[in-house]
Amino acid sequence: MPFLATTPVEKMTGPYARRWWALLVLCLSLLIVVMANTSLIVAAPDMTKDLGLSSSDLQWVIDGYTVPYAALMLVLGSIGDKYSRRGALITGLVIFAAGAVTGSLVDETALVIAARAIMGVGAAVVMPATLSLLVAIFPRSERAKAITAWTATSGLAIAVGPLVAGWLLEDHAWGSTFLINVPIAVVAVIGALVLVPPSKAEGMGRIDYVGGLLSIVSVGSLVYATIEGPHFGWGVGPVTAAVVAGVGLLAFVAWELRHPHPMLDVRKFAQRPFSGSMLAVLFFFFGTFGALYYATQYLQFVLGYGALETGVRLLPLAGAVFVGAAATGRLTPKLGVKAMVVTGMVVGTAGVFLLTRVDSGSTYTDFLAPLMMLGFAIGLSVSPATDTIMDSFPESELGVGGGANDTALELGGALGIAILGSLLGTAYRDKLTDLVGTNLPHTALETAKDSVGGGLAVAEEVAKNPAGGAQQAQALIDAVHESFAHSVAQTSLIGGIIMAAGTMIVLAVLPGRRRAAKSVRDEAVEPKEERVGAA
Repeated sequence: MPFLATTPVEKMTGPYARRWWALLVLCLSLLIVVMANTSLIVAAPDMTKDLGLSSSDLQWVIDGYTVPYAALMLVLGSIGDKYSRRGALITGLVIFAAGAVTGSLVDETALVIAARAIMGVGAAVVMPATLSLLVAIFPRSERAKAITAWTATSGLAIAVGPLVAGWLLEDHAWGSTFLINVPIAVVAVIGALVLVPPSKAEGMGRIDYVGGLLSIVSVGSLVYATIEGPHFGWGVGPVTAAVVAGVGLLAFVAWELRHPHPMLDVRKFAQRPFSGSMLAVLFFFFGTFGALYYATQYLQFVLGYGALETGVRLLPLAGAVFVGAAATGRLTPKLGVKAMVVTGMVVGTAGVFLLTRVDSGSTYTDFLAPLMMLGFAIGLSVSPATDTIMDSFPESELGVGGGANDTALELGGALGIAILGSLLGTAYRDKLTDLVGTNLPHTALETAKDSVGGGLAVAEEVAKNPAGGAQQAQALIDAVHESFAHSVAQTSLIGGIIMAAGTMIVLAVLPGRRRAAKSVRDEAVEPKEERVGAA
């Protein structure tokens, strides 16, 4: 057996012998892409102090990664299909590592945001490539298990990112949380050359670049408006972006319906298994990323845990993902996709609703069950949903299928952080104003209302001021803690209602086992492009 994997999947006469080792490389690549988002949550306080970040700056340091990541996946997945899926994976890892090195070296806010954007471009190449390679390499009989491992990795990364970042921040500056990605990316590149076989779509026509451009404009504008509007007000910029997103989406649908070889065949959304699964992925990560966003802040700012301590306390979420993944591997073949996806959404929704019980006296124990329920829900349901999405695409469009799945995932996470984060901030400001509005000077009150971290910083200044003192500082700290706990409970109520509505929609859209089986039989009767080397 040669040292390097050189035989294309399309020329293999049987399943690839080292496919499970290849899966390890794909999961490792996925791990750092997801970790890059979650690790920054615990690094944010150090970055804020060192760079003097405003609330707007911090939001864009986090979301500078999200905009190109979500907007480019569909197009870059298609390019990977056309030319080389393994080449796309390696190229994406190199771009991602270059952005990480840049982010660790710069000390200006604009340059950090630019570095995060470079990493987002790399991630947009890597993520659909991992999923398209997985489906191309594994025969149909093993694909569900492989996708379950892929899904479990994304859930693991949600918890491991804060843990690794917290460990590094014990002795190193925030730049180390960027650099940790570099050696992992190097190992993944070497592993891709040795273990992942080349693969590309056979007989694929010209790429629909006009449709690709329209998708970039639509998704990018939507993510920008979602981030900017709820947090900083619906001024000219966010409103314009929202209008551009709407017009771009209509133009994209119209173009794709008329194009002989569309970037994404939008008629697939008329297929209930596909559209129901896409909605399920979106709602899952809406709730998970939103809840993780404010739960992590509560652990750090209210309960006083350090970065490493916070990361350790998120590990039960990762463990629950693996339990859910093990359960779905056994139960999905018996009960069907709809039963598993809807059950997981019910569990995840209940976990978000449990956070409505949070108050100023809550401890880590009050967060443990919700985090485990969200992790279990991801493990139980995202894998069969992803498997259904990928099964909707022929071999020539696996990269597009991966891009569609990953866009739903990333868009859901961006919406969760933006919408629930905005609701969190509004509830916090209103409550804090009620509690201390007349006891602080206007400037100090505005700083305290900006964020829970800002409120605690004002309390420190009050303690140092002879006119204030320790007693007034403690009263302000108590008010900040109470306000933030109140905002967590209120935000969780609204988030739970949105998740519950999403669950009902998915329940109505996803077909049962009999109807799904009939749909598969009907498709089998029609001429369909064979997945060469993928089955």
